[in-house]
Amino acid sequence: MKSIPQRILVIQTAFIGDVILATSLLEKLHHTFPKSKIDYLIRKGNESLVFNHPFINELIIWNKQDSKYRSLYQLLKKIRASKYDVVINTQRFGATGMLTAFSGAPVRSGFAKNPFSLGFTHSAPHEIGNGTHEVERNQKLIAFLTDSEYALPKLYPSSTDFDLISQYSQLPFVTISPSSVWFTKQYPMDKWVDLIDQLPSHFNVFLLGGPGDQKQNEVVISKCKTNVPQNLAGKLRLLQSAALMRTSKMNYVNDSGPLHLCSAMNAPVTSVFCSTVPEFGFTPLSSIHYMVEGKQKLDCRPCGLHGLKKCPKGHFKCANNIETKQLLNSLNHNSEL
Repeated sequence: MKSIPQRILVIQTAFIGDVILATSLLEKLHHTFPKSKIDYLIRKGNESLVFNHPFINELIIWNKQDSKYRSLYQLLKKIRASKYDVVINTQRFGATGMLTAFSGAPVRSGFAKNPFSLGFTHSAPHEIGNGTHEVERNQKLIAFLTDSEYALPKLYPSSTDFDLISQYSQLPFVTISPSSVWFTKQYPMDKWVDLIDQLPSHFNVFLLGGPGDQKQNEVVISKCKTNVPQNLAGKLRLLQSAALMRTSKMNYVNDSGPLHLCSAMNAPVTSVFCSTVPEFGFTPLSSIHYMVEGKQKLDCRPCGLHGLKKCPKGHFKCANNIETKQLLNSLNHNSEL
């Protein structure tokens, strides 16, 4: 592309982690084209993640749950009326592929696997399992505009967010995000309890999550014998949780959204991989990070890309074979730095 684009649209209407990782494109595009207006299309429910993001000109919300196809048509009308110079689609599904292909933008980039990729002017391969990180895959969508070097994802909690979480950070602390949408991505609750009971007593422990995780966190707390965590699930907005993670001595997470919150805040993180594997490309990007897996090689692992509702084999060895000392080692090592 020879001229500088005046208006750019980035599309990512998947889940929290995907929206976070796609902010790397916002960083890179703004660095390359600082005067361009960059809009971001996400699904309803994720808007609080990028509230007051300094590089987003307009945040466009797609309410998938309310008349999906009627709202999709309204989105297409809005996109065409906006006369974007460039549309970047980070997803491989037909709905957003249609928005991209018929956007009217002179430059339309997306993954070759998208069913509407024939309507793109540029496409890139989407390969999972070879160790390529998701931000690298996304970067291929804009490499022809910028270069091949990816930027790190980044979130921007406000000063008010940091002020609010300061009440929790007076003493050394760790956070734990026990839950996951997928059972086979979730480290077992009893194992989280064992970790909490073995954490050094001078650390406060905060359990994070959304409103739907409150009861599960309370079950964890009820089983703890030596350390009593504080349940912050549903009490903090996403950016406030991100701000808290930034000042934590260690953040323990599953292979799920909170992992990517840590990456976007460069927060120390220990990520637990149960049924999924780091080779899928969703590993932490924080400068201080640790990845924990079971030491025993299992023929059934990985059993799926996104996790499953239950272990297909019934034994869940990929999680049960992980030892608490593996998680404690990262905290001990980080405390020595």
